[in-house]
Amino acid sequence: MTQLPERRTDRLPLILLVMVTLLLIWSGIKPADRMVWLLETFPVMAAAAILIPTYRRFTLARSTYVWIAVHAAILIVGGRYTYAEVPIGNWVRDTFELSRNHYDRLGHFAQGFVPAIVAREVLIRTSPLKPGKWLFVIVVSICVAISALYELLEWGVAVVETPGSNAFLGTQGDIWDTQKDMALCLVGSVLAMGMKAVGRRP
Repeated sequence: MTQLPERRTDRLPLILLVMVTLLLIWSGIKPADRMVWLLETFPVMAAAAILIPTYRRFTLARSTYVWIAVHAAILIVGGRYTYAEVPIGNWVRDTFELSRNHYDRLGHFAQGFVPAIVAREVLIRTSPLKPGKWLFVIVVSICVAISALYELLEWGVAVVETPGSNAFLGTQGDIWDTQKDMALCLVGSVLAMGMKAVGRRP
């Protein structure tokens, strides 16, 4: 009887997990504000708590894990410095003579882009939904709802006036910051869905 070759284990998710974990540890060593660090990195920890136990019975696409790791890195760096003081954001602000540090805009764009990729894959694999208009509408709606919930969380923290609440809110004097954040999430989710549609991936 011919022996079938053993299935090779995909090491990419493990490599990404190790990288994100090391980055998280680095960010937690004397962050700019401990409370902000906890608030900003909590989604990373929550995602890990879901993805690790479910990996074997519900393995996501390799590219999805890459995007999740990228999003985690954005959140972790923001937690380390606070979004308004991330060095690369300050460099861009000073180099191009901008009015503020726009690193948080990147974070909110990713807040739409990456969850859209994850939600799309999960819905296709666990529901009767197929690629098309309804999937597009539902995924984008989920992402905008997540963004709205996050903005409500920021508002709640600011109202309670916990230590670091202003840094977590991160409006940097922009009265339309909340609306712009949600708009960027919307743009990110639409682009993610468009990218998947062009690529014709299930």
